[in-house]
Amino acid sequence: VQLQASGGGLVQAGGSLRLSCAASGRAFSRDVMGWFRQAPGKEREFVAAISRSGGSTNYADSVKGRFTISRDNAKNTVYLQMSSLKPEDTAVYYCAADLGFGVLTTTQYEVNYWGQGTLVTVSS
Repeated sequence: VQLQASGGGLVQAGGSLRLSCAASGRAFSRDVMGWFRQAPGKEREFVAAISRSGGSTNYADSVKGRFTISRDNAKNTVYLQMSSLKPEDTAVYYCAADLGFGVLTTTQYEVNYWGQGTLVTVSS
């Protein structure tokens, strides 16, 4: 499967961004999808996950209430709407497919497919 993430950029604290990840090469609707992020010098960490139908979601505590994950199975695309951004949200954001524990997956080691990453920088 190929995952192409886009939408990253520079934003001021308190601002918003929407990331997109277009998938190809595999039946998109069969995969639980997610977003992870990696800040400089830190391990890749879980951000959000969404079930195959979109009916179930899971979020890291650090983004709960500020980020929203969604998907459009007709467009083979998963989104991450980020609001009230903070400088600590600065990281490379990675799209993930086929999470081994479904929406409960919170470790990078249970992800089977990765996108190339898109950089989000939040200035204070």
